Amino acid sequence: MKIRQNVRHWAAKQALTMPVVGEYAIDKLVDIHTSVFLDRAEESHRDDRREYLDAFFEATMDTYVAALEDGYPEAEAREITHIQANFAFYNHGWTEMMEFPSDELDVHYDRYAEFFESYNIAIEDPLGEFKPEDGLPNAPSTPERLEEPEHPYAEGGFADDVYVETGDGELVVGGGEEPENVDVEAAPGVDEEKVEG
Repeated sequence: MKIRQNVRHWAAKQALTMPVVGEYAIDKLVDIHTSVFLDRAEESHRDDRREYLDAFFEATMDTYVAALEDGYPEAEAREITHIQANFAFYNHGWTEMMEFPSDELDVHYDRYAEFFESYNIAIEDPLGEFKPEDGLPNAPSTPERLEEPEHPYAEGGFADDVYVETGDGELVVGGGEEPENVDVEAAPGVDEEKVEG
């Protein structure tokens, strides 16, 4: 799929793999992701989905760290979490929130099948072992949208690899190299006071 990668993503990677500071980054990253995807939903559905998305995205932060620990590059680790989200959107019939067309679900799964299988992640079970112990909040589905799915925000044709738009606007396959001396304070939700505290 097609994702972005800039200094904030590298800083977030650093923050999420640090004790204490990581919690601040998680809170902010969850807020950002929930807001972005709720903006894609009809206004009448937003309040019903917020609690579910908050819990879901918080769980994907653990997936991201696990993928990094398993040796996946930053862009692929982040793409894995976005694929999980798209599985969840599809399962709920929230096709208007999807980032790639529903007919590419299997292809995206297959690219990371080894990772997904090792954590019991499936299209119908997007979080697998990363699911919170007390489960996820309920959110109403719109299964009728699966009959003729509309994907106004989806970009098809990027299922064979991770395509990364750099901070310079260049599109590269696989992602960039981690820059030296990344400042963790550039991560969402992190500032000097939190780093030093």
